[in-house]
Amino acid sequence: MKPSAEIPPTALNEAAALIESKLEERLNSFDLPPHLYEAAKYAVVNGGKRVRPALTLLCAEAVGGSRESAISAAVAVEFIHCFSLVHDDLPAIDDDDLRRGKPTLHIHAGEAMAVLAGDLLLPLAFEVLSDGQYGYSQQVRLMNSLAYATRKMVVGQVYDTLGGLPKHFSEEEGLQEIHRNKTGALITCACVMGSICGGASAKSQLAIATFGEATGLMFQIVDDLIDLYGASEHVGKATGKDAPAGKTTYPGTIGVEESIEAVKQLKIQAELALAPLGKQAETLRLFNLWMAHRTR
Repeated sequence: MKPSAEIPPTALNEAAALIESKLEERLNSFDLPPHLYEAAKYAVVNGGKRVRPALTLLCAEAVGGSRESAISAAVAVEFIHCFSLVHDDLPAIDDDDLRRGKPTLHIHAGEAMAVLAGDLLLPLAFEVLSDGQYGYSQQVRLMNSLAYATRKMVVGQVYDTLGGLPKHFSEEEGLQEIHRNKTGALITCACVMGSICGGASAKSQLAIATFGEATGLMFQIVDDLIDLYGASEHVGKATGKDAPAGKTTYPGTIGVEESIEAVKQLKIQAELALAPLGKQAETLRLFNLWMAHRTR
């Protein structure tokens, strides 16, 4: 899966730089015990790709809004994402020692602190959304979107880790259900929240949601392929763990070539979804191209 576009795109670098400073700024604004603050900061301010908050900013822009209008929503989305990573890495779930090129939080600060710092980031996300940047109606829509996506994300992780999928699902249907919940729901939410911040029409918001659903599933399939072929030094986390851990993945279920083809088809679906937005969505189109060809 060699990239056919310059990666990472300039838009991602710009958004990541903006988000990075805002994440630390918002963490600093809360009254926290020093050791809890340091643990939360270690989990959040650590140079991640910032794909989800970047999508929030770019989707706001794609519907005619500004990146600045979506800052608080982007921070909230990333707090939820980081909360999920901290808990996913715990010994009882994925038992990972490396995240974003550094020891995972439970290795760095102990398991109890990792659990509690992850717990902290969940309510902080909703506090950020109530900080006064958004009017009441907009705030309710943003909170509902984020709460729904967080619930779906947890459901997906339960399916992936503990099972419990409906018995009538085929293997491929079960795989898609896991991915659309575990990873896709928050990516779709990040996009929809951006469109809400940008004041999207119903038609534009539907386009953004459809884009988010396609690119969210695509993102996880690419992750599955990266786990199969990527080097941990390049990726910044342990790779080659999914198959030994018995994880349900696209390559393991439908094969590598079929997984690559699924990525191509989802990339096309995402591009088609953006058609009603015209030239305003060009940055999103380039971002989607990178998402399909990324190697980390």
